[in-house]
Amino acid sequence: MTLPGALTAYIALLAVIHLRVLLPPELENWTIDVFGFIPKRYDSSLLNLAIPGGAGAKVWTFVTYSLLHANLTHLGFNVLWLLPFGSALARRFGPVRFYLFLAVTAAAGALAHLLTHEHAVAPMIGASASVSGAMAAAIRFAFVRGSFLSFSRSDADTAAKVPALPLLRALRDGRVMGFLSVWFGVNIIFGIGAIGVATEGATVAWQAHIGGFFAGLLLFSLFDPVPRTRPDAADASSQDISDRI
Repeated sequence: MTLPGALTAYIALLAVIHLRVLLPPELENWTIDVFGFIPKRYDSSLLNLAIPGGAGAKVWTFVTYSLLHANLTHLGFNVLWLLPFGSALARRFGPVRFYLFLAVTAAAGALAHLLTHEHAVAPMIGASASVSGAMAAAIRFAFVRGSFLSFSRSDADTAAKVPALPLLRALRDGRVMGFLSVWFGVNIIFGIGAIGVATEGATVAWQAHIGGFFAGLLLFSLFDPVPRTRPDAADASSQDISDRI
């Protein structure tokens, strides 16, 4: 299956940026300090704290941290999860909405990390918040008849553009709740505290994953160009669904 151009370009960008690991150690550490998300940067009690990037980094690092990865394993894991969910979302949203959505969910992840790690000095890096947001958004339509996790899947373009379920109806779907339970379970098991990564001084926090996930789940409708579904549009492979509300 051919990947949508928007997703291919995003993965290529992540790969090119990751070439920073070939830089001398001092310069590589500088890029993490300037473009990684550091909660200590926002600590108003430390007026003379010298963190590279200045005032501008307080703004751009809400997004740029998501473009940095610690190593190939870190990058590969995020890309692996992004392939099915990000592919469907890129086809559904189109390039502009897709990139804006990734930026918004990255910012939501950074905000969640900031609120839970107010004085942390270690930079946070990685696209996990955006990937989590893409997964959350995709499950709003993934199980609808004809979509990519449905028992009656259509071709990739059609599957990505089936009408989505309203949020409350989606949360009453057993498959959606099962997905949510597994996702949160994995994050709790592997993400208690912070997950260390190989780059010294850098961490990936599970709170950022949850922040991105909730942003994707709740803000999906603001980005979705596809008209909303009727109550009987869900995949009825497991049970009959009445046409009456």
